[in-house]
Amino acid sequence: MFEKNSIRFYKSNQNWSDDVAFCRRSGLVKSFQGNFPFYEFDAFIEMAADMKGNQRHTLKVRHRYPQFSKDKHSGLPLEFTFPTDTGSIAERYAMWDMLGRYMDVSQPLPDIPRLEPFRHLDPTTKAFDEAGKRGRPATYWRDLYANASEKELKQWREEHRKLVDAAPWGSRPDLMAQSVPGYGDSYTAEPEDVNAYSRFPNKSDRFVERADAKDASPQNKRDGH
Repeated sequence: MFEKNSIRFYKSNQNWSDDVAFCRRSGLVKSFQGNFPFYEFDAFIEMAADMKGNQRHTLKVRHRYPQFSKDKHSGLPLEFTFPTDTGSIAERYAMWDMLGRYMDVSQPLPDIPRLEPFRHLDPTTKAFDEAGKRGRPATYWRDLYANASEKELKQWREEHRKLVDAAPWGSRPDLMAQSVPGYGDSYTAEPEDVNAYSRFPNKSDRFVERADAKDASPQNKRDGH
């Protein structure tokens, strides 16, 4: 029922639009300003502060060449804002990681609840699951949510947040720097704990050099989102 109703929702929802979409199959990002390759977009984290000095961080994905995609009326560059749970900066890194993996057809779909009903519709993911590489039942997330209590779900969410915060985001390779001349010349290192961006630098914060893309192992890529 979960799978059937989820697919029915996406097919019949009259408010759903194909005019704005991240298309895994074609590799294009569709917008009202036109369609552009996903690899032409850069991610950044925007920080805003309220009157009391409290910080709010938002993941944004912006087209690198605004002269071809800016809005004709406002003149603003084409960009998308991705909401995430209130939490650490690392969660914004994880969201960008998930979007990149979603658009990479050489990898299976990210193993998250929202995409589970559609795994069999994606050729790469279907082959991955049929080969037994997923290591989970086809209805893993559906059954987990059906059988877990709210207390258990809350505990698992907290454990997952800790895993996301502990992931070595700052030392991951910058793949964009390998293809865009001069892109990586401005800096080569990030804080070992990317959440340090939300506070003033202090002596306890350590910086780590970025790894080369060729040295990165696909096995180091994180499951989930």
